[in-house]
Amino acid sequence: MQIGISDSGVSTSSVNFLKKLLDDAEIQSFIISYKSKPKSVDCIIVLGGDRGVRNYFRYTADSSIPVLGVGEAEASGFLAQIEKKELSTYLKRLKKQDYTIEEVTRLGIKIDGKSVFPVLNDVAIFPSKSAMLMEHTLWVDGEEVWHDSSDGIILSTPIGSSAYSMSAGGPVIFQDSPVFGIISVNSLDVTRRPLVVSNESVVVIDDISSRLHCEVILDGIDRYKVRKMVECTKFSPSAKIIRMKKDSTAISALAKKVHLAEDLLSMPPSSKLLLKTLEYEGSLTQKDLVKKTLLPDRTVRMALRHLLEKGFVKRKVSIRDARQKIYEISKIVS
Repeated sequence: MQIGISDSGVSTSSVNFLKKLLDDAEIQSFIISYKSKPKSVDCIIVLGGDRGVRNYFRYTADSSIPVLGVGEAEASGFLAQIEKKELSTYLKRLKKQDYTIEEVTRLGIKIDGKSVFPVLNDVAIFPSKSAMLMEHTLWVDGEEVWHDSSDGIILSTPIGSSAYSMSAGGPVIFQDSPVFGIISVNSLDVTRRPLVVSNESVVVIDDISSRLHCEVILDGIDRYKVRKMVECTKFSPSAKIIRMKKDSTAISALAKKVHLAEDLLSMPPSSKLLLKTLEYEGSLTQKDLVKKTLLPDRTVRMALRHLLEKGFVKRKVSIRDARQKIYEISKIVS
């Protein structure tokens, strides 16, 4: 049994901790850079929770090797089922390859005809500045479905359906469903409803326009300027995710969301935006949040106060600068 340890987006101390843990269990391991082609290993452990797994598949040269996502915080998610503190209890099973491998669908994206990296969660298209309408035409398998004017549009995988898509009113889709969800966000057409289409469909968002330029946001991380058109299709090969626990990640994570639903529904839009930004970006200072959300400093301050009171976010002192406070998610919301 040979295991790779991804160094993508995590501290050297975390990688060294994991390497020692595997060495003590007499499991041969290698530290693998996301920029290079992986060695011949049976699986790869990725730290950093769901965000770490998304980053890994964003850069990896080979997605055929199954990945075990490990959450460093208390809450695990859809992609990272195991917590760092409990990993040692699963090493014997990992050594025996006593686990299941789940195929997770990814979305392939072309922006104005140019391919970009595939996504695990969603692709969103919005004006570059908030509070502006965007016009677009939706095509599915060559047929026009609608011409709409809205805040934007989101196309999500089953994994991503419980993230940004759900916050915008989209349906929650079970992970093994062979479909994608499409949501026109705050459409001017009050009869407009989310769509569910086959994941074998070719989805094209065309004639994209707004007063300012529009942007394509991939998994909430990268932004690309778009002139006219975005094409979305099922990407092959799928991501391979290791499942160690018998309970369905989809069911267990969705159950947690049900308990949080009332708080999330009553949450101010600014708080939702901060929460989603922290989910995708990780720990940030108040200044970072102002820069990334484009919200006024006072709005960010009030939203953080609300999230701290509700227990969705926790505040810590920055290791680099004791004068700075950093904020991170303390409850599963993705």
